[in-house]
Amino acid sequence: MEHSQHDNNSGHGKGKNHHQHMIADYKRRFWICLVLTIPIVVLSPHIQHIFGIHELVMFPGDSYVLFVLSSIVYFYGGYPFFKGIYTELKSRTPGMMTLVAVAITTAYLYSSAVVLGLKGELFFWELATLIDIMLLGHWVEMRSVMGASRALDELVKLLPSTAHHIMSDGEIMEMPLEHLQVEDVVVVKPGEKVPVDGKILKGESSVDESMLTGESEPVYKKVNDLVIGGSINGDGSIQVKIEKTGEDSFLSQVISLVEEAQSAKSRTQNLADRFAMWLTIIALSGGFITLLVWLVITSQDLAFALERSVTVMVTTCPHALGLAIPLVVAVSTALSARNGLLIRNRTAFEKARSLDAVIFDKTGTLTQGKFGVSEIIPLSDDVKPDDFLKYAASLEAYSEHPIASGVAAAVESHLPVENFKSIPGKGVEGSVDGKKVEVVSLGYLEEMGMAVSTERLEKSRGKTAVFVVIDGAVKGTLLMSDLIRPESQETISRLKQMGIMCIMITGDRREVAQWVSEELGLDQYFAEVLPGEKAAKVREIQKEGLVVAMTGDGINDAPALAQADVGIAIGAGTDVTIEAADIILVRNNPLDALYIIQLARSTYRKMVENLAWGAGYNIFAIPLAAGVLSAYGIILTPAMGAVLMSVSTIIVAVNSRFLRIEK
Repeated sequence: MEHSQHDNNSGHGKGKNHHQHMIADYKRRFWICLVLTIPIVVLSPHIQHIFGIHELVMFPGDSYVLFVLSSIVYFYGGYPFFKGIYTELKSRTPGMMTLVAVAITTAYLYSSAVVLGLKGELFFWELATLIDIMLLGHWVEMRSVMGASRALDELVKLLPSTAHHIMSDGEIMEMPLEHLQVEDVVVVKPGEKVPVDGKILKGESSVDESMLTGESEPVYKKVNDLVIGGSINGDGSIQVKIEKTGEDSFLSQVISLVEEAQSAKSRTQNLADRFAMWLTIIALSGGFITLLVWLVITSQDLAFALERSVTVMVTTCPHALGLAIPLVVAVSTALSARNGLLIRNRTAFEKARSLDAVIFDKTGTLTQGKFGVSEIIPLSDDVKPDDFLKYAASLEAYSEHPIASGVAAAVESHLPVENFKSIPGKGVEGSVDGKKVEVVSLGYLEEMGMAVSTERLEKSRGKTAVFVVIDGAVKGTLLMSDLIRPESQETISRLKQMGIMCIMITGDRREVAQWVSEELGLDQYFAEVLPGEKAAKVREIQKEGLVVAMTGDGINDAPALAQADVGIAIGAGTDVTIEAADIILVRNNPLDALYIIQLARSTYRKMVENLAWGAGYNIFAIPLAAGVLSAYGIILTPAMGAVLMSVSTIIVAVNSRFLRIEK
């Protein structure tokens, strides 16, 4: 399976290897060029004049030695930029490579002409240091880009290479994952990584799924529970029957979604690309205009004018702009995947920052989708609420009714029950702790002539009431309802603080919907809506001019998820193939819908910060590079311009890495 999984992600592997090769190439070129730059600097007349070492290092033919060394640096160190300018001009998208290639070529040709007899100054040391700094900048920047995808690499490494396969004769054999098939059974020992997606056949354990779902606490797993390949087994030994392998596995699907999202172009990226292209055109034009102004208007010599022109082109490189968006996209996508938030549609994800309203499905989203005891009403002082709840739960543990299981789950341990008997359509009865206990409906009480006050019940519309009768007397009432998730209250509260409307759509009864709405403080709710009508309701809300997200379980909510501006499927568990959703939340936690909105806002903020830095830097750098402050003795050399450009690029890369989900 590891082979299958790696094959499934061969695009990622190839891209990563290519990236690593490029990093190694830039590193090697940088160090070789740096070593050659030392004699180039020492042999440069300008440097010799500054330090007064002209007579010490001058020798016959030194200018030719300088020319040869500089030519090696130009062709060897400049190769990536020559390759880049070819690619950019071929695709008609001139950019940073075009600027660097033009700048170093201009400096090289002019300096070579001086060596061969033209009157002027040599730019070889500026040329060499410029190439060194550009290579260093690329090397550092690409290492930062690699860091942005590190979370994806960690996902790829999660699966072990082998598993303990239980053979047909019961023997346990170590087997490579790629040889395992669906229906095979494997043993996962304490502390080992779970190698496959499957169902527990034997044993129980706590499983750490944090790297896959973002769930911080280990999850207790028992027989028939599902486990995910890549999670870490706790202190119990379990036998797992394989249900998914290769491309169908949860981990492979997550990696595919992350890669797809990281490679998708955002609308902001398209804007940055256009801006970078125009900036390149401005830089080339600015360099030419700078050359003409210094030569024609101010009558400066060619060497000074050429230096200003080259500095303008180097300083204006739109490299920071080129990185501004892709780095943030890579970081945000990897960050979301680490926290169980899987982005399928980047355009929709970007819209999440501008949401006006979030629509929630009720059952399974805001509520747990199962009945439970939500309120205990004592009707007698001689029995404590906890006691009659335990009597009722012990009795209901013997019943198959859905409401009975909710009552039974209300306590951790049950008392022994004798003479259990079901009263069809009415309830159950039996002996618990020497007492006759009945858990029955209001209709049964009325039928038996037992009076009970309904004043409290009238205030609890939307809940189902069951009554606990002990030794012929009504001792209390248990109000049953679809339990609201503990996180729902915080989710709604925080969304409203962000100025986002919270709406619920449900097919449940109006009184139930009203109770949930009042409990959570929703702005609006729609009840008794059929699954096929949910999309129409979303459309209706959109017509009010609102940007709308729909959050549901991804099954009967699929049309509504597709209709919404942002479709969020919640509680995907191990099935991440929900085609209608733009964003998939692995956990059954409505707070994750809040986190995805916060991440969208943080991501956009980082993009704007990076674009502002990339663009703002050039507003100040271009005039300085052109020499507007030369009258005050402030002159920017091409190498210093390259330093400033590289620093701006590194700042953008570092800033992107500070992106976080605010929880």
